[in-house]
Amino acid sequence: MPKQKTDDLIQLINSLTRAEKRHFRLFVRRNQSSEEILFLQLFDVLDKYKEYDESLILKRLPAIKKSQLSNLKAHLYKQLLTSLRLVNKKRNEDIQIREMIDYAAVLYNKGLYRQSLDVLDKAKGRAEKGKFYASNLEIIEFEKLLESQYVTNSIENRSETLTEESRKLNQIISQNILISNLCLKLYGLYLKIGYVRSKRDYEVVKSFFQTNLPKINYLELDFWGKIYYCQSFVWYYHMTQEFPMSYRYSQKWVDLFDENPKMKIINAPTYLKGIHLLLSSLFYTLQHEKFLKTLDMLYRFPKQYDMGEDRNIEGLFHLYRFIHGIQRHYLEGTFSKGLELVPELNQMIENDEFNWDNHRVLVFYYRIACLYFGSGDNGNAIHYLNLIINQKNPNYREDIQCFARILNLIAHFELGNSQLVEYQVKSVYRFLAKMEDLHAVQLEIFRFLRKTPTIRESEVKNEFIRLRGKLVHLENDPFQRRPFLYLDIISWLESKIDNKEIQLIIREKFLQRQKASHGKK
Repeated sequence: MPKQKTDDLIQLINSLTRAEKRHFRLFVRRNQSSEEILFLQLFDVLDKYKEYDESLILKRLPAIKKSQLSNLKAHLYKQLLTSLRLVNKKRNEDIQIREMIDYAAVLYNKGLYRQSLDVLDKAKGRAEKGKFYASNLEIIEFEKLLESQYVTNSIENRSETLTEESRKLNQIISQNILISNLCLKLYGLYLKIGYVRSKRDYEVVKSFFQTNLPKINYLELDFWGKIYYCQSFVWYYHMTQEFPMSYRYSQKWVDLFDENPKMKIINAPTYLKGIHLLLSSLFYTLQHEKFLKTLDMLYRFPKQYDMGEDRNIEGLFHLYRFIHGIQRHYLEGTFSKGLELVPELNQMIENDEFNWDNHRVLVFYYRIACLYFGSGDNGNAIHYLNLIINQKNPNYREDIQCFARILNLIAHFELGNSQLVEYQVKSVYRFLAKMEDLHAVQLEIFRFLRKTPTIRESEVKNEFIRLRGKLVHLENDPFQRRPFLYLDIISWLESKIDNKEIQLIIREKFLQRQKASHGKK
């Protein structure tokens, strides 16, 4: 068994819950004792030691020969998947539908056509209810085959009915494929371009979107067609940083699930993703009250869905819970209170409970660093920023890498480490010089930090005021918004100018917005 496959086996075993391990052992022992089953003995050793050590396995299991290991591991992996399929069947409607199709195939092969049709009819009802269109179409095609061999008195009407059902499903699936393809293409473009950085970028994204957007009436689409349609527009407006429009379509996305509550359970990942993007749009548009209401929707999700039996859903929930729990404190200027989330988040990252990738972990480190920076704890902010800066692959997620370095310089400046700032400026400059999408905001901040060691104490305040003026001007440029999404540098400058804590400045701005918002009502 190749090393990658061996690693996959270990990862699969380590991901099993206690209930899943118990079910697997019972599943394997149903016909024979555990002493007779070599792959179960191998499972017990791998489960106990949590890693693959071939010499240890051969020592602990003398009945296994080295030449047998590869086949045993492959067989164990297959048996684990078979067991997991059985234990997860009750919670996955699509697995149950596919099982019913398999049963119908078995009955068909035995020539029991009527029984096969009965099973397919029940499967089709469940597929229609859950909007599993591909499975539904497969069932109809199977029914056509059966009807052609099992002649009934109603074959003429049945043929017309099946033909019409097939035609309608083909139309729905074709439309959905067109729109879902656009979603995927936009995501690919986002990975390549990110947020638009210039008028040229904007025109490229706009042209790409308009060229690939199918000419389809939204109102004529089915549930999934509307979801894909909303996803496409959310991605487009997110890339172009038109967050009010992103909010509009992400709200439609969530509303579709509210109108079809059963789909929240059947397609929980897509529902959670919609809430996540809606919260992001509300955060960027500073809609605090709507943000809190939507955040409460997210927090209530575990009461609607039993996450303890679905690691994927549980992982997504906690991912979004921490992202937007932290963002709430950014909005309200309560950075010190936000630090209460850090120990639990660190524990989840350290235990790797949900297989979060490096991208997500890096973003969390940056968010945590911002919490510490906002609360005035620059030492801890530097600690988390160094976890980003010292990555072995510095080209990974360049935007976070860039702002981590700039915030690191600011934190050292706050601590009075002028010599260290002067030393680090050179390495940061080399890093920034390699970046292709450097913003004017980043350049202005860097120029300021580069000359801080030579600024006289009597001139520092005026330099802060000059930099603030330049950044306020850039903040109004639609293609310079991106840096302000990562770091509220203007509030930091105002804290230096007014000699106040940065979280106090942000808190005052929040309260002013709240007062103005309530005044309008």
